[in-house]
Amino acid sequence: MADYTLSGIYIYPIKSLGGIQVKEALVEKRGLQYDRRWMLIDEKGNFLTQRKFAHMALLQVEIAAAGLLVSHKQQKLPPLQIPFEANDEKTKLVSIWNDVCFAFEVNNEANAWFSEALGMPCKLVHMPDNAIRHVDPEYARPKDLVSFADAYPFMMIGQESLNDLNSRLSEALPMNRFRPNLVFTGGGAFDEDTWTELAIGDTTFFPVKPCARCVVTTINQETAEQSAEPLKTLATYRTQNNKVNFGQNLIHNGTGTTLKVGQLLQIID
Repeated sequence: MADYTLSGIYIYPIKSLGGIQVKEALVEKRGLQYDRRWMLIDEKGNFLTQRKFAHMALLQVEIAAAGLLVSHKQQKLPPLQIPFEANDEKTKLVSIWNDVCFAFEVNNEANAWFSEALGMPCKLVHMPDNAIRHVDPEYARPKDLVSFADAYPFMMIGQESLNDLNSRLSEALPMNRFRPNLVFTGGGAFDEDTWTELAIGDTTFFPVKPCARCVVTTINQETAEQSAEPLKTLATYRTQNNKVNFGQNLIHNGTGTTLKVGQLLQIID
């Protein structure tokens, strides 16, 4: 059996904004620590996404000592500091896809900064630890929870899968187009499609559903420019049930452990 190594760990603290590549990350109930625990909403409480507002990609998030630090990749806005703990005095019901859950509005300063940066009224909210948002019961267990991620706590892609795609493209794309949490090296293209259970350290993962891809993959994460690729090419060989699939969505057992780049993947089933 091939050796598989965890080669990349990514978190996206604020949904649909720029992601962060890290060397290690703590596993929590909803996924990796800080991953998609913040979200931007419109005046009606609906989530904002690069699918509709590609320029959200131009906002880059960093982890600082006391919270998040957000900057604009093109505009000369002063960086915004966001505390890890949100103000629990302003509770809001927010909508993400078909789910509704409660969240805390962060503060007026954040609302004003993001409204200026994106050129539209919006608010920043934080998901507290006691908020309940379940993973789709068709693919998960009753107690599985998820953050403000689209649907699942983790998404994994093999580097060989991206290499296979890039071999078919006129211009190679970086992994950040696909916004995974976990990337591994070793084996062959799309090996992840064949797994039903694997372990990394003390955490066990269960691939439960291929990740159906959307227009976010066509957005250059550095410039916010859009093109037809990679969906045009992926559709020629990665379509199933009218959906273009790339990567695997995961649920997991085990929290409180730390994933580190360089760990081996143990394929159980």
